Amino acid sequence: MTATADRLDLRLSAEDKNRIRRAADLHGVPLAAFVREAALREADAIIAHPPKGRTGSLSARLRGRATARLSTDEIMRLTRGA
Repeated sequence: MTATADRLDLRLSAEDKNRIRRAADLHGVPLAAFVREAALREADAIIAHPPKGRTGSLSARLRGRATARLSTDEIMRLTRGA
């Protein structure tokens, strides 16, 4: 592994941290390595199989509806990615 060049700070409850620490201990790796590997594994899975439904930018999603009259609810749903 290469030298670490950047940090990621994470806020979580003491209960959650203890749970993750216990899992790291059971796996036999330091806490930071456990969290890093779990996050990277999840990132790789999502990159390999992106969630469907949020394709393109907001402007791309709205482009096809430019001539249609949208209700406030529809605009809110589109802008919030629902």
